[in-house]
Amino acid sequence: MNLSDWRLILVNRQNKMPENYDINLTHLKNGHAIDSRCYSELQEMFDDCRQEGLSPVICSSFRSWDKQNKLFYQEVNKYLGMGYGLKYSKSEAEKSVAIPGTSEHQLGLALDIADINYHLLDEKQEDTPVQQWLLKNSWKYGFILRYPNEKSKITGIIYEPWHYRYVGKEAAKEIYRQKICLEEYLS
Repeated sequence: MNLSDWRLILVNRQNKMPENYDINLTHLKNGHAIDSRCYSELQEMFDDCRQEGLSPVICSSFRSWDKQNKLFYQEVNKYLGMGYGLKYSKSEAEKSVAIPGTSEHQLGLALDIADINYHLLDEKQEDTPVQQWLLKNSWKYGFILRYPNEKSKITGIIYEPWHYRYVGKEAAKEIYRQKICLEEYLS
């Protein structure tokens, strides 16, 4: 395993994005964007999913620093509005929205994918036909379910059955086969 491999950059609370991270984006028709180096695999995965009669839709993709900051503070403000203090509000917000500089979306390697017939990003997403197909097949294209339910203590992120991350086919195959998360794979 090559830890300097761009596909395996670990970004989380403990590992901020590399400074001066350079990204070349491919812009998708729906206003989303992804790192150009994994575009063909994404397109192939979506084409194959659609050939099965399913309708995957991207809800979120690449995020700029400003967009990530806005999303994070929207979540903080939700808790502040409930009467909680700033420290607690930030702590709770971090469980579902990454602090700017710690989001894989900022790498251009992460996507939130939903079923066109069920747009809510909640745990019921896992029961949709699109998610069932992705859970069985995404690894073949180099993508993994990044935040599995049973790995929240390791990833520090709540279960997100819609959040997929590109890691390359070799790593995705091992992660899928061993039923581990990216942090475990890299350790």
